[in-house]
Amino acid sequence: MFVRLQRFLAEAGAGSRRACDRLIQEGRVTVNGRIVVALGTKVDAGTDRVEFDGRPAAAERKLYIALHKPRGVHCTSHDTHGRRRALDLLPTGLPRLYTVGRLDADSEGLLLLTNDGSFSLRLTHPRYKRPKKYRVHVAGAWGAETNTRLLNGIVSEGERLRADSVTLVRTGREVSELVLTIREGRKRQIRRMMAAVGHPVQRLVRVEIGHLKLGNLKPGQWRYLTDEEVHHLLCD
Repeated sequence: MFVRLQRFLAEAGAGSRRACDRLIQEGRVTVNGRIVVALGTKVDAGTDRVEFDGRPAAAERKLYIALHKPRGVHCTSHDTHGRRRALDLLPTGLPRLYTVGRLDADSEGLLLLTNDGSFSLRLTHPRYKRPKKYRVHVAGAWGAETNTRLLNGIVSEGERLRADSVTLVRTGREVSELVLTIREGRKRQIRRMMAAVGHPVQRLVRVEIGHLKLGNLKPGQWRYLTDEEVHHLLCD
């Protein structure tokens, strides 16, 4: 299978696509013993011998992991403040992984990690509109008219944010519990929506991505996705 050289290098752990562009342009990459500096170069992942800085590059085994991210854990790949990251909850020795999208530090629940860029794109790019379901605790008693506002859309910071579905689980004077589905995935979308309708979020747990459920994973626990689960996520 022929792929672009920078993609092959990135999947072999040589760095980000941009970093791999620089490796190529600086003459640090060889294909079958010859230096290649053209960014459009394609290689046969099965037969061509690719090296960078004299080291052989081989595509890493693709991994797909579901993690129950606890509250207070960050989704960044690098953190200079010593904060706990989702990656720190996984065992050492795995290939370099990235989170598929993000959950903010105060949110919990289902988080995917992978080293497959195409998989990540299919789940995060707005054009694919993957549904994500959340269990949300908010302050105050809930009124039915608020459902309509969320379904029609709320303007926040110049963006129109809307819920795909809203189900009330229970309500009381001090707290209400909802199940809410969104497809847009804007930054802190649910928190911004709830603040706009006067019900600040107290707890936010992502329980589904597409048809994949958080299930019985406890906070901090993780598992590999099955081939069938990966297929369904790509094809939903």
